[in-house]
Amino acid sequence: SSAQNDLLAKSTLVILLTNDRKNKEKAVEEGITTFTCEEYVKSLTGHPELMDRLACLNDEENEIESSKIVFPEHLPLSKLQQGIKSGLYVQGTFRASRDNYLEATVWIHGNDQEREVIIQGLKHLNRAVHEDIVAVELLSKDAWAAPSSVVLLDDETKNEEEDIEKEEEDQNKLKTSVNMAMLRPTGRVVGIIKRNWRPYCGMLSKSHIKEARRHLFTPADRRIPRIRIETRQASILEGRRIIVAIDGWPKTSRYPNGHFVKNLGAAGDKETETEVLLLEHDVPHQPFSQAVLSFLPQMPWSISDEDMKQREDLRQLCVCSVDPPGCTDIDDALHCRELENGNLEVGVHIADVSHFIRPGNALDQESAKRGTTVYLCEKRIDMVPDLLSSNLCSLRSNVDRFAFSCIWEMNQNAEILATRFTKSVINSKASLTYAEAQMKIDSATLKDDITTSLRGLNRLAKILKKHRKGTFSDLFSWESYEPLFLFCRETNSMVEEFMLLANISVAQKINQEFSEHALLRKHPAPPPSNYDILVKAAKSKGLEIKTDCAKSLADSLDRAESPSFPYLNTLLRILATRCMMQAVYFCSGMDSDFHHYGLASPIYTHFTSPIRRYADIIVHRLLAVAIGVDTTYPDLTDKHKLAELCKNLNFRHKMAQYAQRASIAFHTQLFFKNKGEVSEEAYILFVRKNAIVVLIPKYGLEGTVFFEEKAKTNERLVFNDEVRLAFFCKGKKKLLFS
Repeated sequence: SSAQNDLLAKSTLVILLTNDRKNKEKAVEEGITTFTCEEYVKSLTGHPELMDRLACLNDEENEIESSKIVFPEHLPLSKLQQGIKSGLYVQGTFRASRDNYLEATVWIHGNDQEREVIIQGLKHLNRAVHEDIVAVELLSKDAWAAPSSVVLLDDETKNEEEDIEKEEEDQNKLKTSVNMAMLRPTGRVVGIIKRNWRPYCGMLSKSHIKEARRHLFTPADRRIPRIRIETRQASILEGRRIIVAIDGWPKTSRYPNGHFVKNLGAAGDKETETEVLLLEHDVPHQPFSQAVLSFLPQMPWSISDEDMKQREDLRQLCVCSVDPPGCTDIDDALHCRELENGNLEVGVHIADVSHFIRPGNALDQESAKRGTTVYLCEKRIDMVPDLLSSNLCSLRSNVDRFAFSCIWEMNQNAEILATRFTKSVINSKASLTYAEAQMKIDSATLKDDITTSLRGLNRLAKILKKHRKGTFSDLFSWESYEPLFLFCRETNSMVEEFMLLANISVAQKINQEFSEHALLRKHPAPPPSNYDILVKAAKSKGLEIKTDCAKSLADSLDRAESPSFPYLNTLLRILATRCMMQAVYFCSGMDSDFHHYGLASPIYTHFTSPIRRYADIIVHRLLAVAIGVDTTYPDLTDKHKLAELCKNLNFRHKMAQYAQRASIAFHTQLFFKNKGEVSEEAYILFVRKNAIVVLIPKYGLEGTVFFEEKAKTNERLVFNDEVRLAFFCKGKKKLLFS
């Protein structure tokens, strides 16, 4: 009613919050109660902790004149753009070093190809933060530098004066004599094109000054500089994982200024540390929204007669799945049977996730954003809701399931005579672990249909593997290119061979049908210089590694054995993985090089894991259109949108891989937490000027061991330019980790 509205108007106080001085003056003239954000938050006396959440405003005009200038002035954007256009400056992505806080590289994205510029020294880094887009002035050739072989961490000191002293000392360590052949183009940051700051997780380094309100925050990511924040909660936040945002970085400050955002929990706590690693690797992990869940099938769900009319009924086949123990998101199943003509029929049956996720809806958009399922120790972050991943799409035994099947007719020598693809309905006869499948294959008494099928698959897989001899299937896990430390059972290799074959067959089909917009996966060959470290390492033990092609490398690694040093071959293989490039998704219409170096295949894609990879869903859609069982849609045939999608998928896959490694590292730390001092044999992977990087095979641990400052030499190690970068040395003494 109007009376209620009048009462409301009288009882309501309208307040304007603005940080704009002119707006504030104008509002005061109009009689409006006006505060700056800081003034208003300060007036809320019951909530002093809110002051910590205020952004730190950098008003350069009000800087104290006597403030010491630490960094050069950044040039304005107009001058930077003009300089880039004229060729005076170059633009690129700033990548800070994890191992040296005084060094970074800037990747220049030119028309021809990417190139790398080294940035060394605090003033040349000039307040750039990891992933910023920066403008760089190239230095003259006589000022070029070599990548540093010193490990320099920005350790905590008591005050800024000590920081400056430490930096001068550290910068002197960078100025060491280097081989002229190692010199690289070098530059200095002259301005910032675009800041790519994000909220950072880490811990508060409480000031040593009593009652101080200004403290330094140390990010979990070593590539990010420490951040100065103001907080009244230092005692509460000490020992906690917190989130901090950067507000700015004035030229008078050694560190960027920021503010406290959120308290995540106690450092070392499982839930807290898992949250940290998910946030730090930008893994979307919030629960699925109601909008997303609304596109799931209504339960109870069953296959209708209409569904059966559009699919091939393969429920009579002896299909089974073979997976790691405890696997609930079963993507793939296999079958093998003898045909009347004496040939063999082999089928790879993949969960038909694209049937349930239709293009453009909220479920599809969320799956595309997540890109991949992330597997952590004790936790799995699903790409699709559990109803699909562990139930309706999972090819569990003894239930009818939709599949997309790739079926080959092969002769007894595993040569493909015919290939066909079909949408199907299957009923898996068994969900086996690798060990259970191996036991059936090895059994002297079992002769049932499942065992017969597995034996046929295993025999063909061995032939297929022999044909592929000279690729890196033994060196890498076929999906992530991680070194394999654990013994792989025959059955693991068996499944791998048929997944590879299905992926290659599908890649050929979709590229044949959609030459401009097939989603493919390639693995670029490494530049020859990448292998220098591997070749030198082998040479130090009198072994030769040939790197002219993938087959030469694989063969020479097979031969690289040392009777006196049995673990050498494993170390060389681990090092070989470090030489490799990252495998990536790409759109066929945007690239000309399709080759997959690691698998020595001219074409490849991902088709076999649509429950946990969004790329496979797109490939399923392309294949469905190619065989005439589904319709296309605009985004599927837009190569520019597909290229953007690939960019996100590559980022998500890389971050998932890093998050998985971080999770393993944290759980390894927990394992050692209450063990006290542990003594284990370690092997040296890399030698730096002031440290060694070692691997402890028993635990798969890798870490940096620093030399004492006073030690000029080490009784077991000789330093010179030839061998500094890589050689292996079995430790005569045990290295202690506590």
